[in-house]
Amino acid sequence: PMIFVRDKGRMCNNILQYGHLYAWGRAHGRSTVSMRFAYKYQYFHISKTRWHNFAVYLFAKYAAKLGLIPTVSFDSSDEDLSAKEQKMMHGWLVAEGWYARWYDLFLQYKPEILSLFAFDEGIERTVKAVLKTSKGGDVIRLGVHIRRGDYATWQNGKFFYDDQQMIKLIRQFILLHSDKRVIVYICGNDPKLNKQAYGTAFGQDNVVFPQGNPGEDLCLLSHCDYLMGAPSTFTLVASMYHDTPLYWIKDADEPVRIESFAHFDYLFRHII
Repeated sequence: PMIFVRDKGRMCNNILQYGHLYAWGRAHGRSTVSMRFAYKYQYFHISKTRWHNFAVYLFAKYAAKLGLIPTVSFDSSDEDLSAKEQKMMHGWLVAEGWYARWYDLFLQYKPEILSLFAFDEGIERTVKAVLKTSKGGDVIRLGVHIRRGDYATWQNGKFFYDDQQMIKLIRQFILLHSDKRVIVYICGNDPKLNKQAYGTAFGQDNVVFPQGNPGEDLCLLSHCDYLMGAPSTFTLVASMYHDTPLYWIKDADEPVRIESFAHFDYLFRHII
């Protein structure tokens, strides 16, 4: 009997949600399949493991839709999970919802989760080619994720930062490391990003716009020495791979300090 994990969010939301349910399943002797990574986001090792294929996805989707297998939903942050956990102990079922969270179990099984979400070799090769530009010397790689799009309206635009705000924050980071060369890798979802402004501010040789697919961008950020960006699961998951210090920008007027950076094991318990 299998637990099929379903979610409708973005890629990194899916990774975290599945990670929690995978860890719960491992702790309770239950097998799990990610419906999302059975057919979508084919950048990771998990998509090549047993049961992760389109046929299994279709089976789970329509078995749940027709009521042949039950669905357990985790839709509230403050509910008691014990009754739903009891339901998940036996039989075939679909588990869904953003609030399926078992933080301690996630950390216990984090090495296995990281193994499942290891990047394909082709993605690693592509990223290493981009990173070659920063080899040698006292170089710090700063990965910056600029999230626009839906952030214009999410939480009333609270974390929507323009280019000048981001340039100011990056400059503050560079000043913290004035004895080293900082190369800035900027990933994001804004086609109107003012690339020229960043090149002018930091020097064209010190700014890289990888423009990869989501898997390549995530992989590249995971190889940086520091990460910063608006609060999002994209930078959070990137920080998970190598325990990279991450600064979630919650107030663009707050100066950047070394103390601004935190690690995955803390931040994933404090998702906004």
